[in-house]
Amino acid sequence: MSYEPISVFDIFKIGVGPSSSHTLGPWRAAQRFLRSLEQSGNLAEVESIQVLLYGSLAKTGIGHGTDIAVQLGLAGNDPVTIPVDTIQPKIKEIATRKKLELDGKYEIAFDPETDIGFLSSETLPFHSNALSFLVKLRNGQSIAETYYSIGGGFVVKEGEQASGASTGVQLPFPVNTANDLLRWSIKTGLAIYEIVLENENAWRPEAQTREGVLNIWRVMRDCIYRGCHTEGFLPGGLNVRRRAAGLNKKLLKGVITTDYESWVKAIRQGGMGFNYVLDWVSCFALAVNEENASFGRVVTAPTNGAAGVVPAVLMYFILFTEGEEEDKVIRFLMTAAEIGSIFKKGATISAAMGGCQAEIGVSSAMAAAALTEASGGSQRQAMMAAEIAMEHHLGMTCDPIAGLVQVPCIERNTMGAIKAITASQLALQSTPDFAKVSLDAVIKTMWDTAQDMNYKYKETADGGLAVNVPLSLPEC
Repeated sequence: MSYEPISVFDIFKIGVGPSSSHTLGPWRAAQRFLRSLEQSGNLAEVESIQVLLYGSLAKTGIGHGTDIAVQLGLAGNDPVTIPVDTIQPKIKEIATRKKLELDGKYEIAFDPETDIGFLSSETLPFHSNALSFLVKLRNGQSIAETYYSIGGGFVVKEGEQASGASTGVQLPFPVNTANDLLRWSIKTGLAIYEIVLENENAWRPEAQTREGVLNIWRVMRDCIYRGCHTEGFLPGGLNVRRRAAGLNKKLLKGVITTDYESWVKAIRQGGMGFNYVLDWVSCFALAVNEENASFGRVVTAPTNGAAGVVPAVLMYFILFTEGEEEDKVIRFLMTAAEIGSIFKKGATISAAMGGCQAEIGVSSAMAAAALTEASGGSQRQAMMAAEIAMEHHLGMTCDPIAGLVQVPCIERNTMGAIKAITASQLALQSTPDFAKVSLDAVIKTMWDTAQDMNYKYKETADGGLAVNVPLSLPEC
């Protein structure tokens, strides 16, 4: 477990679906390997390259797009900026020509069928999500480097002690545990998001941080909107029908909208009935993760597989409670990020290490705390909400059918969002001083549970629904 400083922008990363650990992480690893070759002066001298995938990356790599990610990364594409509609054509071209332009500059022979190896029976000790790059130079020398995708898009190179770009910074309010966060809150009187903002100032000017967080929300919001207006079936062979668009039409009851603003107005005019609001929260979460499953642009929150929970709850907060005020959006996302970073430091946000409790459970805890503080709750109530949300996800396994981030992953985002709202409501009506379980206690319990969990239920598709549901299902 790591204890390095973690920024809001380490938890919330803009990228491409379907998986932060199996798509975004390997993509970033490929980019880092290119930079390593460039720094050593060997990039232009590469004759051939092979990629070896181990453990969970090998077992569910095809379904999660790991092979696609490493090819795009080696070709010099960036997950933040690549037009998502160019992904499949680029991959098809590499497969057809059996050529890859390394970093977009140096063409080498590359056949994905033979140059990407899936070593399903081998797992490296440090982490289940491991990949190695093997290079032969024109002068006959060989280079090998191994990277680990440890969840949420974080990548560690073999031998490194920390991950991400946020290391080496001295924060005014260092936080490793929930108790640390509570201690700083009591000492300073600052809300959670204010402590986060002060820490972010160690990396960049406050105006830049605020704009960055608002951009994160814009990407989340656009993802919800796209998902609510895109029909069809998800890729991968399960023939899962996209449901968010149909639910969106049903809830709008024939009202025609042409853009985001008119859509939001129509939703608000629909009323505040319990079933109506509940259906919209589910629709928002479905929309994000259907986009994620389709190699769409999403934000890790804290992972891709759980990317729908935080946006769905924030959209609920905006549409049915407070309105889209920038300060409240920033408060919400900063609080959520801090809770996510505490879970990463004290346990894991990788399903390959901890099962789905590490993804949907953490995202639900993040959303619960954020909703509580944004709704006027105290720091203790926010942390209580996070604890309640995680407590009721403990032990959740990761057993994706066919290794795809679709069933049961997409629906689980709706459940995580609803649990977050319920946890927040409970915390806001409670006195945290009398709580029997602390947030730190539930984080430790989650980590203990992760260590006890059978490997079959850690994103391997070797157990649970993945082996008990026929793959010939015509539609889910």
